[in-house]
Amino acid sequence: MGLDGVSTWRRNPQLWLWLRRLVWVLACVPFVLQVQGIVTNTLGADPAKELALDTGRWTLRFLLMSLAITPLREIFSLGSLAPLRRTLGLFALFYASLHFLVYILFLLELRWYEIGTDILERPYITVGFVAFLILLAMGITSPKRMVRRLGKRWKPLHRMVYLAAVLSILHLVWILRTDVFDAVFYGTLLALLLAYRGFNSVRKRTNRPIRN
Repeated sequence: MGLDGVSTWRRNPQLWLWLRRLVWVLACVPFVLQVQGIVTNTLGADPAKELALDTGRWTLRFLLMSLAITPLREIFSLGSLAPLRRTLGLFALFYASLHFLVYILFLLELRWYEIGTDILERPYITVGFVAFLILLAMGITSPKRMVRRLGKRWKPLHRMVYLAAVLSILHLVWILRTDVFDAVFYGTLLALLLAYRGFNSVRKRTNRPIRN
């Protein structure tokens, strides 16, 4: 579709509105199931650990889905998907915030004095916290007014999403330890996305006209 895809959405705003609503509903389903699990006490023998793992996995899933929008848009000429990148990225931040909240409420049990110690002395907490700060910074700077205010600095900041994804996978590897299937799976997906980005960057530089 390319530009035609964009114009199609502009000619059919109701279609785009329903697509956005569908994405929002589907993205909220994991949260609803997590709340239901808490209320019905069906999260297993260690509910806090299960919640931490589930919110962490959904953070990574939405982060990878957000990063996959650009390749899908460029490879299949689906220009109309572009706005979903921001939506999915904000849901990654939402689940990352839940993940951090579970850590504070259920794992630390509001022992605030231990947060700094954990961040400084436990590597898997350190990398997870840095990833969360990156996502938080990107969420704060995602509104259009912040894009205009930051100008040329906006793109370099938002490229750090790849660093957040790498750190998130390292965080997952440390948590799962021996059971690393999820980490390998998500790591492979991220490697493919990084490879595409690297290849695309080289291709654009190669095709860039030489200025006299």
